[in-house]
Amino acid sequence: MNSEEVVQYLQDNPQFFEEHAERISRLVIPHPHGGRTISITERQMLSLRDKNKQLEGKMGELLQFGEENDTISEKMHRLAVAMIAAANFQAVLHTLNFHLRDDFSIPNVALRLWERPENAEELPEFAAVSEELQVFAETLNQPYCGSTAGFETSSWFGAASPHVRSQALIAMRNGGGTIGLIALGSEDAQRFFAGMGTLYLERLGEMASAALARVLR
Repeated sequence: MNSEEVVQYLQDNPQFFEEHAERISRLVIPHPHGGRTISITERQMLSLRDKNKQLEGKMGELLQFGEENDTISEKMHRLAVAMIAAANFQAVLHTLNFHLRDDFSIPNVALRLWERPENAEELPEFAAVSEELQVFAETLNQPYCGSTAGFETSSWFGAASPHVRSQALIAMRNGGGTIGLIALGSEDAQRFFAGMGTLYLERLGEMASAALARVLR
């Protein structure tokens, strides 16, 4: 019999272990971490200990992720409260920049809006944006995270632009239509990477969209 046939036999005949319990207790097998032999019972205990260690490791990871999410949620709450309190366009911009840089440690933040309201100041936020980028923003069902290569947004970060290696691009929408784009830049190439979770970035875009639509109305 090969090993698969042995396993199948034991599965089909569970009473085997009861009928031969004493004989099984005398069997010895190699130790998984050494040259000596141990009983099957001891081998099962070692296996259970290894599984417990793996479960403890996974539990530790889950607790760490939970704590990190709690911290981010608190920061998002502080940002939301501050955005609600911002009374005008400049206050919204200041609040957004302050919290992203100081609370979220995102060193480079830039924002562009497609249309400048009447009597609004000439600000970088209303600088011209290519039609290609506007179309790209329209297609963003979720934030883009990755390299700055090939994006005009790579020039939005002023003096820091040559050093930015990764970015997150978040479309801002009002009533379903795209009104602008938020760009977050980092010198760390792995800060924003393809495939990363974007839930909080999406919430950031929704908050910024609502706040800006209110003060620009």
